[in-house]
Amino acid sequence: MAVVTALVGTGLVALLWSGDDTDDHAARTTSSAAPDVPLVKDKGSVVRAATVPLARGRGLVADARGRHLTQRLTTDAYKMVAVTWASGRPEVDVRFRNARGWSEWTHLEALTDGPTAGDAESRQATRRGTELLWVGRSDGVQVRTTATTGLDLVLIDPGVLAADATATPAASATQGSGAATATTVARTRSAGTTSAAARPTKAPRPPLYGRSVWKPNPDYLNGSPVYTNIIKQVHVHHTASANDYSRADVPAILRGMYRYHTQTLGWFDIGYNFLVDRFGRSWIGRSGGARKRVRGAHTLGFNHNSVGIAVIGNYESRNPTTYAVTAIVRLAAWKLDLDGQHATGRTWMYSKGSDKYPAGRRVALYRIDGHRDTNDTACPGARLYRLLPDIRTRAERRLRYYS
Repeated sequence: MAVVTALVGTGLVALLWSGDDTDDHAARTTSSAAPDVPLVKDKGSVVRAATVPLARGRGLVADARGRHLTQRLTTDAYKMVAVTWASGRPEVDVRFRNARGWSEWTHLEALTDGPTAGDAESRQATRRGTELLWVGRSDGVQVRTTATTGLDLVLIDPGVLAADATATPAASATQGSGAATATTVARTRSAGTTSAAARPTKAPRPPLYGRSVWKPNPDYLNGSPVYTNIIKQVHVHHTASANDYSRADVPAILRGMYRYHTQTLGWFDIGYNFLVDRFGRSWIGRSGGARKRVRGAHTLGFNHNSVGIAVIGNYESRNPTTYAVTAIVRLAAWKLDLDGQHATGRTWMYSKGSDKYPAGRRVALYRIDGHRDTNDTACPGARLYRLLPDIRTRAERRLRYYS
């Protein structure tokens, strides 16, 4: 048995690793009363976090099947887990310990969101990683992976605020939940060549829960908002996380995601422009102005001229709620109508460089598409993806109703 010292937050913790881990029988945890992995509270925030470097011989040991595992680590209480890496795209699974005991293995989906290649936000983003998994209150974790070097285990406890359980939408003196300002725009039809008569933009802004509701730490910001000249697309995502969160959990989920995107991955802000929960509430994500054309870090290669909406949860094998789907329809209709765009049909876009389309490639994409249409990912999950045709139709119907 070897003893390894790993950096966690601002302190050091000694971890014990065993070479006899197997898929169903991990090494026993240490007998010390102190946890193997303590979490450190961020300055000026309720958020606590830990980052533990992992590598073969430094936290990872091979089992009989050639996979690499950590032992079952005891931890301070946390609620979110992810793994990051410097290069490549390893497969990663985790299991965690909560009040019911140790969970089954859960696969962590690779995060294919990210800043636009070559810009300032991309240059300061030095690591890639998995989606951030919401696991609820847990005090143990184990990692299984195909990689042997360059991995970091990330644990986050986003904290609890009294206001989390009483969140209400932000009021807007100029927009409210009614009609947007009646500016005259020319609507582009079909694939983008035939123009209809100009008409006022009237699609209503849906109720939005502002950043002041979920309390992001302003000290995490790594720069300033960047704006694009037009919104032509809505990219729909899921967060590939758990579906059993409560209403009061949502502000904490956003705080944890914001912390991960900025402090772990090095992005300017949370990547998504908007997030939708399973209760049908719409949350403002990235800063810069909900009505403005803020460029996000949600769809690698296609952040420009688009807005990213992420539904909190995993919709690969589970249907999104009707409330969440309706929220997507209303958000998409509002944002597209601000620039006089249709919700149905396709539009031409140039890739800035993704894992599916090289930089400079001209692609005809749906105006409301799924993340998998532009990147090598399962996002937004098969069950949500198959609802996109109906979402487009409903959003277009909404635009016509208010025209």
